[in-house]
Amino acid sequence: MLQAVKRINKAIQRGVAADTVKELMCPEAQLPPVYPFASAMYQQELAVLQRQQQGELGQEELFVGVEMLSAVVLINRALEARDASGFWSSLVNPATGLAEVEGENSQRYFDALVKLRQVRGVDGAFLSWNDLQATVSQVNAQVQEETDQVLAVSLINEALDQDNPEKTLSSLLLPAAGLDDVSLPVAPRYHLLLVAAKRQKVQVTGDPGAVLWLEEIRQEVVRANQDTKTAQRMALGVAAINQAIKEGKAAQTERVLRNPSVALRGVVPDCANGYQQVLEDAMAKKRRPGDTALWVQHDMKDGTAYYFHLQTFQGTWERPPGCRLNTSHLTREEIQLAVTKVTAAHDRQQLWKANVGFIIRLQARLRGFLVRQKFAERSYFLRTWLPAIVKIQAHWRGYRQRKIYLERLQYLKANTNAVIKIQAWARMWAARRRYRKRLGYFQKNVNSIVKIQAFFRARKARDDYRTLVHAPHPPLSVVRRFAHLLNQSQQDFLAEAELLKLQEEVVRKIRSNQQLEQDLNLMDIKIGLLVKNRITLQEVVSHCKKLTKKNKEQLSDMMVLDKQKGLKSLSKEKRQKLEAYQHLFYLLQTQPIYLAKLIFQMPQNKTTKFMESVIFSLYNYASNRREAYLLLQLFKTALQEEIKSKVEQPQDMVTGNPTVVRLVVRFYRNGRGQSALREILGKVIQDVLEDKMLSIHTDPVHLYKSWINQTEAQTGQRSHLPYDVTPEQALSHPEVQRRLDISLRSLLAMTDKFLVAIISSVDQIPYGMRYVAKVLKTTLAEKFPDATESEVYKVVGNLLYYRFLNPAVVAPDAFDIVAMAAGGALATPQRHALGAVAQLLQHAAAGKAFSGESQHLRVLNDYLEETHLKFRRFICRACQVPEPEERFAMDEYSDMVAVAKPVVYITVGELVNTHRLLLEHQDWIAPDHRDPLHELLEDLGELPTIPDLIGENVAADGNVDLSKLEMSLTLTNKFEGLETDADDTNAQSLLLSTKQMLADIMQFHSGDTLKEILSLSASREQEAAHKRLMCRRQACEAQTPEPLRRHRSMTAHSLLPLAEKQRRVLRNLRRLEGLGLVRASDGYQGLVDELAKDIRNQRRHRQRRKAELVKLQATFQGLSAKTTFYEEQGDYYSQYIRACLDHLAPSSKSSGKGKKQPSLHYTAAQLLEKGVLVEIEDLPTSHFRNVIFDITPGDEAGKFEVNAKFLGVDMERFQLQYQDLLQLQYEGVAVMKLFNKAKVNVNLLIFLLNKKFLRK
Repeated sequence: MLQAVKRINKAIQRGVAADTVKELMCPEAQLPPVYPFASAMYQQELAVLQRQQQGELGQEELFVGVEMLSAVVLINRALEARDASGFWSSLVNPATGLAEVEGENSQRYFDALVKLRQVRGVDGAFLSWNDLQATVSQVNAQVQEETDQVLAVSLINEALDQDNPEKTLSSLLLPAAGLDDVSLPVAPRYHLLLVAAKRQKVQVTGDPGAVLWLEEIRQEVVRANQDTKTAQRMALGVAAINQAIKEGKAAQTERVLRNPSVALRGVVPDCANGYQQVLEDAMAKKRRPGDTALWVQHDMKDGTAYYFHLQTFQGTWERPPGCRLNTSHLTREEIQLAVTKVTAAHDRQQLWKANVGFIIRLQARLRGFLVRQKFAERSYFLRTWLPAIVKIQAHWRGYRQRKIYLERLQYLKANTNAVIKIQAWARMWAARRRYRKRLGYFQKNVNSIVKIQAFFRARKARDDYRTLVHAPHPPLSVVRRFAHLLNQSQQDFLAEAELLKLQEEVVRKIRSNQQLEQDLNLMDIKIGLLVKNRITLQEVVSHCKKLTKKNKEQLSDMMVLDKQKGLKSLSKEKRQKLEAYQHLFYLLQTQPIYLAKLIFQMPQNKTTKFMESVIFSLYNYASNRREAYLLLQLFKTALQEEIKSKVEQPQDMVTGNPTVVRLVVRFYRNGRGQSALREILGKVIQDVLEDKMLSIHTDPVHLYKSWINQTEAQTGQRSHLPYDVTPEQALSHPEVQRRLDISLRSLLAMTDKFLVAIISSVDQIPYGMRYVAKVLKTTLAEKFPDATESEVYKVVGNLLYYRFLNPAVVAPDAFDIVAMAAGGALATPQRHALGAVAQLLQHAAAGKAFSGESQHLRVLNDYLEETHLKFRRFICRACQVPEPEERFAMDEYSDMVAVAKPVVYITVGELVNTHRLLLEHQDWIAPDHRDPLHELLEDLGELPTIPDLIGENVAADGNVDLSKLEMSLTLTNKFEGLETDADDTNAQSLLLSTKQMLADIMQFHSGDTLKEILSLSASREQEAAHKRLMCRRQACEAQTPEPLRRHRSMTAHSLLPLAEKQRRVLRNLRRLEGLGLVRASDGYQGLVDELAKDIRNQRRHRQRRKAELVKLQATFQGLSAKTTFYEEQGDYYSQYIRACLDHLAPSSKSSGKGKKQPSLHYTAAQLLEKGVLVEIEDLPTSHFRNVIFDITPGDEAGKFEVNAKFLGVDMERFQLQYQDLLQLQYEGVAVMKLFNKAKVNVNLLIFLLNKKFLRK
């Protein structure tokens, strides 16, 4: 042991820290544990101890010194690791030898020492024992000082409660209070202000036990000192003013009056003499003989008194004992009163001087008033005697006038003939003058007259049209005025033809885009498989060739069926087959019960495909109002059928996957429904995508891991916290709670924007979607009358929000809500933020609160409850829509009066599949064998093959998918039965025929009633005009294409003469009256009302046709843009394939002449020590020194090659992508595998690469 001690002393003297620690750790020395990482500290402290001993240290001295230094080292290590419990156990260790260590101050010791280490720097030396003892003493002193201050504050509040100014002063003078400038004369003021402040605090807080804090006491002390200085300066100023008054010097008096300490108002230099005189008088009045007192009292603004001694110039807030007040001394208020009086007199004098002219005018007005007063007295006298004056004047005027009249009458009687002749000429001249003047006025204002007449005619027309539209029973005269609107012009036929053509183009465009999208999706899958080496590059290239523009044009050309062959060939058999299919599809289109039942007879997995391929084609994707109306009827019927047969409780519509609901949402969320979603959600989603700093994560574990990753990446050191934790453990960290709170605030702000956008855009939701919601609500309420309103609203809300809006919120790129470049995609933070918003809105719509595993989100439950009520009001508004008949102006006669026949575009495969399904399920769809469906299926006969329908020439081409060839069907009703003969008994047909003929008659006969119109005989001119109109109508009909021609029933009586039409109408009216459809008693007003309804529907049809043209043009442009996008994406895929080909091609440069890249060589043990390597499976840690990892940068930036060697033998190689590491780090992956065996820390590996390669 002695030898070991000697070696230790020698090592200390040499000054090599490593040798000293090595010797200290020698077991022979029998010393306490030594920590090598603090070798410098051991060397430094023991060397100092050795110098103090002036010789070698003994074993006991070394033992005590090492024990103390090891305790100090442990304290430093605990401070570095932020380990408070380890720090305290080391601090109170008797071996440390620290004095005055108090347990209640442990945290403050810890914080102070941590702060001291931070001040010295991360790489600074360890804290010595002296530093520790000094810090402990300093913290104890601070705690003692704070305790003394609290005691002093409590004494002050106690003195205030006792209302003892002396005790208050003594408490304020305590050194522990730390109050400066506390003066004895100001003691009453201190006490007064502190008592007032405490009372005010009690009133504000409502707490009777409220006390003043130290800072509040300090503020009141400062305020009392300031009040004292202000009062003393004011008292000195007032004393100076009194002295100047006594001296009788006006200039000096005026100067001291302007002293700012006295704060007198209205002092004017020009009034100095006046001030002196008035103040001397006031002082003289107050002077008393023998008044020699020296104390003066001044009243302050807060009601307190300040006493001032005129000889010592000292003041006090308490009245001195036995003092007498000086009564002749003027106070500040008396001086201010005198100054105000003098200044007001001076201002008045100046005012008079400045307004001499005004005074003169005032005097003039007064003189005028006196003159008018005298005039009024004279007028009153005259008014008093007015009756007498008037009577005298009247007698005189009457006498004179009668005399003149008699003389004039005698003269006229003598010249009667001449007078008559003169009067005649004068009257003629006056009449001619008036006529010419009026005629000239009209000629001068002819344009204005025409405008006025046009205005009155237009107003009359508007009134008549308003009567036609809004009156329940418009008169015949009004209906006759607008009967010409029922005529179909050439512009109507051209517009219908353009609408038909545009519908065809839109349907074809939709099919083309669907096919193109399917090809792109398949290409996406093949490229993904290419990346995983599951298919060859050649297969991808071969499929990519299908997306070229040439092949797409060829496919579009082959989509149109050759009309010279197949089903549309010019043969009787094919024609009958074609008409049979047209009759069948007309029945399926107009009678939704067939397709509604057929949907539920098909397997669940085929329903969607059937709907997309057949039903949507049958209704032309609802491209016009007729198809939209009929498609809604199908949805309504199918939904009612599904609820009636398959739903046992309302919740089944939410938990299950209802077929009709799925189809409705799929239809209205695509096509034109996408524009509605874009209008509702586009702006708020774009705000989310543009906010690059937005990060919403509500998972505590994710927030915890991202915090750990960020810390490790910034420091380059492995975190001591565990990586895998539970949500409760993660939430125990304040940093995680802070990040969660920030995320929740961001989530609520963003959700509010989405909620406002959705609730305020209820009118932008597609009408069909809202109507289906209305049908769903009504049907559920009828089937489940005991269900609460809340349950029904939750089901409807699930349809409108969760199924329709929610997918667009979660994946806006999938529904074209936002524009994405070819190959672009949403970033993970953006998609995660949208998902969080969608989840919160989903809970709010369903009225579901957070609980269970989401306990940390329970703070949002109040917000969810409030938002759920808003969703309820939103759903109620959404269901308030008119019926389709009112919305689309459709009824049972719409097809009969329509100009164009309905046309559908359907592929041959869809036609055959529909025919086959109807044959298979006809007994279930139509149990009654007298049903029209059975008759139509019998007309069609056996199921044809595709070659039978398309022709042998087309079928011989093996490069075309025959089932995708497209054909058009002009739908007609086999059971129409509208041909009108003289013996026709069909009431509705008779009514339509009568209305058509009556509309033609009303355009040529006038009258107020039908009987009057029909009783008039037609003239030759009327017959000729009628014949010309019918010929024009027939010529226009002949030029109209077949799909646009009207029904035969509408043209059956067109060429009849006008008189014959009148006779037929009279006969039909008698028959209709016999059937009870019209009444002669009311002048056949029911028939007139039907004509008015037809006119209104014709106007609405033209308006809707115009709107449909605009919508279809916009839809076609959108589809064209979508096609362009798909083509760009196809080009992008092509470029990607070319890049893959270039990458796989052999390089033309020699690889042997390049300069060798520098590489890093680490053993597994070194990487384990750095924390980069976690473990190697099936390899003990003792063998890690035999494993070498070579990290070599690749030819491209961000690529590295990792080569593993065991005992110098190459084992495996691994290509490492820097971007992949960053992605793993972003996704929160902490550990990854190399060679499927070695586990590495992702964050520390990134730090190592940054340090060794990327930061050089």
